[in-house]
Amino acid sequence: MSAEKFNLLSFTGKMKTLHLSWIAFFITFMVWFNMAPLKGAIVDGVGLTLSEWKTLLIINVALTIPARVIIGALTDKFGPRIVYSALMAICSIPCFMFALADSFTQLLIARFALGCIGAGFVVGIRMVSEWFPPKELGTAEGVYGGWGNFGSAAAAFTLPTLAIVFGGDDGWRYAVGLTGLMSLLFSVVYFKNTTDTPKGSTYFRPKNLGGMEVTSVGDFYLLLVMKTPMYLALALLNWKLSPQGVSLLSEGVALAIYLGLAALYVYDAYATYKVNKEIFVTPVPEVHQYSFKQVAVLNILYFATFGSELAVVSMLPAFFAETFELNMATAGLLAGMYAFMNLMSRPGGGLISDRFGRRKTLLILTAGLALGYFCLSLIDATWPIWLAVIAVMACSFFVQSGEGAVFAVVPLIKRRLTGQIAGMTGAYGNVGAVVYLTVYSMVDTSTFFVVISCTAVLGFVALLFMKEPQGAMTEVREDGSVELINVT
Repeated sequence: MSAEKFNLLSFTGKMKTLHLSWIAFFITFMVWFNMAPLKGAIVDGVGLTLSEWKTLLIINVALTIPARVIIGALTDKFGPRIVYSALMAICSIPCFMFALADSFTQLLIARFALGCIGAGFVVGIRMVSEWFPPKELGTAEGVYGGWGNFGSAAAAFTLPTLAIVFGGDDGWRYAVGLTGLMSLLFSVVYFKNTTDTPKGSTYFRPKNLGGMEVTSVGDFYLLLVMKTPMYLALALLNWKLSPQGVSLLSEGVALAIYLGLAALYVYDAYATYKVNKEIFVTPVPEVHQYSFKQVAVLNILYFATFGSELAVVSMLPAFFAETFELNMATAGLLAGMYAFMNLMSRPGGGLISDRFGRRKTLLILTAGLALGYFCLSLIDATWPIWLAVIAVMACSFFVQSGEGAVFAVVPLIKRRLTGQIAGMTGAYGNVGAVVYLTVYSMVDTSTFFVVISCTAVLGFVALLFMKEPQGAMTEVREDGSVELINVT
């Protein structure tokens, strides 16, 4: 790892890798979220119904859950440089398809495929972890996550204006296509200007791609338990598309998908067993063990943090408009303060974690998260608007700082599995969004915020079982020699 000073104004060495990585993440999120800001133009231009538009919103996140897990595994195996570059280049194709689509079916297919680009986030987590020492890792991952995540807000701010600048009925198509072009061009820039590790460092790879490695029998069963919510979230999305939801799928097709998900879970469990069957015969030496319980706790925390962020960002403009009788432009501007906090809060969470300890920081931020959402549940028309905005920004600070603190821990668990761990934890964020938005469709806004607050309390309890990363990770080089990687 590079020993150079952490300087955000530098564009050499490890800082160059950090800047190129957050820009890549920024672009992937611009592409992923390039649809919602152009709702009116797309609906009118293609002639969509409200039900069809809602279906596109659901489809946009459907593939991201499994994609994050798969992309994480590919990153560990082939390295972040190749995987990030390939992901941006390949996903530019469905982006162009979406821009050229003239029917709901074409939009649907393109949007489904574009869900994969939401997995780009996990690639950079592994890349950044290879370049920064533990004392700077939380800050670096926070900058990567916070600045990159702002791509969704940038899409909301810029794409409607670009559509107007391009003009005409096809203005939205040029705006969407431009994000695809950015993704394609930057894939080349990223490939030519990054390396997986600093010169002289070893890139540790998992033994195979069949499933995540664990180091005890108990952890194997815990891994199967933690896989279950991801499949249930996909089943929930299927239910939303079935006749019980928006009726995009027939009863027969929906049933086939349910059966397919069940079969896939069984196959996934078997593949995971094949990867880990040796632990049932020969215990893993303690020096090579890691605790999957750490991963499970981080999954729960990211469910509550990033899951709630995705859900709240999508409903907050309407909440402000309805509660304070504002027009949508003003309401959207005020609600945008929630996402705007990402620029400082996520790096801040990582920085605090570096300075004061991973577990202690997560405990404080998760408690603040629970309290913050409880305060939002109390907002009504009697509140001054300025106070409601401050409450939203304060809650957002704890949410996004918590996200930064979560990924300050992820790279410190097992180096060769960092992509897979980041993929699973990242997928739990999407699982949280699916669950929270489903809850939101069934209850009033106040109850919705209370539900998020209660899951944050659950995350706080889970944190009590997490240990502070300390000492060193043990990895084995290809020549059989052992390397100790400091985590404190």
